[in-house]
Amino acid sequence: MTQPPGQQPPQGGFGAPYDPPPGPVQPSSPPPPSGYGSVPPPVQAAGPYGAPVQPGPYSTPAQPGPYGAQQPGPYDAPTQPGPYGYPGQPQPGYGYPQQLQQPPQPGGGGFFRGRRGAVIAAVLAVVLLAGGGIWFVTSGGDDGSKPTAKASTDPGPDPTGDGGDGKAKDQDQDQGTHDLRAEADALNAKRKPGEAKVLWLQEGGVDLPRNGSDVYGPWIVGDTIVKAMFHTVSGYSVTDGSQKWSLRMPSDLCAAPSQPTADGKIVLGIKTGTADDAVCSSLQMVDLTTGKAGWRKTYKRQDIWDSFSDVSMAINGDTVTVGRTSRTDAFRVSDGKVLFGELPGNCQPFGFASGPVAIAATSCQTAADDHKEQQVQRIDPVTGKVQWTYKVKKGWQVAQFYSVSPLVVSLKQEDKWAILVLNENGTYRSQLIGGTDDYVTKCGEDLLVSGKNLDNCLGVAADDQAVYLATKPDPADLHPTNKVVAFDLNTGRAKWKAAAPAGQTLMPMRVEGGRLLMYVAAEKNKGGGIASLPPTGGTPQMVLRHPVAATTVERGFFDSRVAYLNGRCFLVHARISGIDDKEEKSMKSIVGFGS
Repeated sequence: MTQPPGQQPPQGGFGAPYDPPPGPVQPSSPPPPSGYGSVPPPVQAAGPYGAPVQPGPYSTPAQPGPYGAQQPGPYDAPTQPGPYGYPGQPQPGYGYPQQLQQPPQPGGGGFFRGRRGAVIAAVLAVVLLAGGGIWFVTSGGDDGSKPTAKASTDPGPDPTGDGGDGKAKDQDQDQGTHDLRAEADALNAKRKPGEAKVLWLQEGGVDLPRNGSDVYGPWIVGDTIVKAMFHTVSGYSVTDGSQKWSLRMPSDLCAAPSQPTADGKIVLGIKTGTADDAVCSSLQMVDLTTGKAGWRKTYKRQDIWDSFSDVSMAINGDTVTVGRTSRTDAFRVSDGKVLFGELPGNCQPFGFASGPVAIAATSCQTAADDHKEQQVQRIDPVTGKVQWTYKVKKGWQVAQFYSVSPLVVSLKQEDKWAILVLNENGTYRSQLIGGTDDYVTKCGEDLLVSGKNLDNCLGVAADDQAVYLATKPDPADLHPTNKVVAFDLNTGRAKWKAAAPAGQTLMPMRVEGGRLLMYVAAEKNKGGGIASLPPTGGTPQMVLRHPVAATTVERGFFDSRVAYLNGRCFLVHARISGIDDKEEKSMKSIVGFGS
């Protein structure tokens, strides 16, 4: 079993050796009394990402911290209660069912160390969670193609765009809906006392391109759950899965933020044109409440390298950012106004984390250097002005933001992984110390999905007291199980460990109402569900118990997103694909549980 830095000689793992900076190291300074950036401090030197006497950002204390392994970013690390568990904003909590039983994927693996090469072999299940309704929306666009919204009883936009009479499609959809309803009813008829219902099931239902399609979302807005796939954005009722609206894009989707604005608006990345080599360089605003399209525009890819760069999107207040390898462009969500582009100097942000505070990862090109140096910055999302900077030690890269409040950062260096906690003003606070356990998390790149968002990890959560991670189950066990570990924000050391139910695994999602919410994966003859723990640890208590009769369905959602909100749990496949059109269309894309 891979050991985290805590128990390793200075050479890797959770808290790989990271030489401490000159001068005294302050591994666990208490957070300042005021909020983010009361007084913009000077650039902060990287902490010890290795093994200092006391936990340091890149140095390891008596026991090395989490730096020193690949960036397995725990999906679902909400910093505030929310259904999704994304860093920094109350949203439904997401998770990845059964992901803990998958081998470490790119960015995931041992307590901060993983085998990035194994990732591409696995099917990356990212976050997605809602299906589409029927509205054909068309709104203004830069290139003349427009999305329009019109009410319809059609199950969804015609993928061929030929505008047929829809009768055959309606019949197929009605039959499919009837079959899924009958399947849910049959499962519910076998429920045991205390078990939740299967609220509804949904299939892919769309003829996709040869290699399938990523699913973006889900986003829950009011009583609507929304997902985006291929060239359609759809909204469904959280109670019964009926389609409320559907919006056809003028071209394929290629990127999306993890969170919408507070009033339910989102800006999606779409390709500029429909050719096979079309570039991801257009933006479409959508109102997730109504399913209506807003403004649309294209931004310029600066050069060939920029054209091939993955896109990282985030929303901070009324600002949406589109990050690439060499720069970030920012636009106002409400009207599409350009806010800022390339910033002064040789350091440029390549990605932000969505949430109330705009935290960015920046890259600095230096002369005659084999690699760029990176930083963590707080940037004003309206002006682009840098408010503080934390300098990452040379050779380390920002992999993910697990949380923005508290600020928890995943760093990587080749096969090393480390996790830092920074204060609200960007100064170093602590580095997690892995100890003898092996940990696992999953981020977007751990699934076979495109895009490079920095805030979409499952398997990690944080609050004002601790960071919560899941240990990796032993694959040799006949009935694998694991534990959730709480790490103190000030010292980086483990506070307590809580075991999962026998023969099952736990995955942290978010903290809500002072309790840690976790997804319990379904196993053979054991239903999954949502469990909770108090700040002091103990034995997980089930909040929502999924029916044992539905374990086959639930286990089919391997590597999927999990969202929990208002007593309802949704599992959504992050990617839809199949060996043929029939399998692709019949693949279950969403299942909802609740009372």
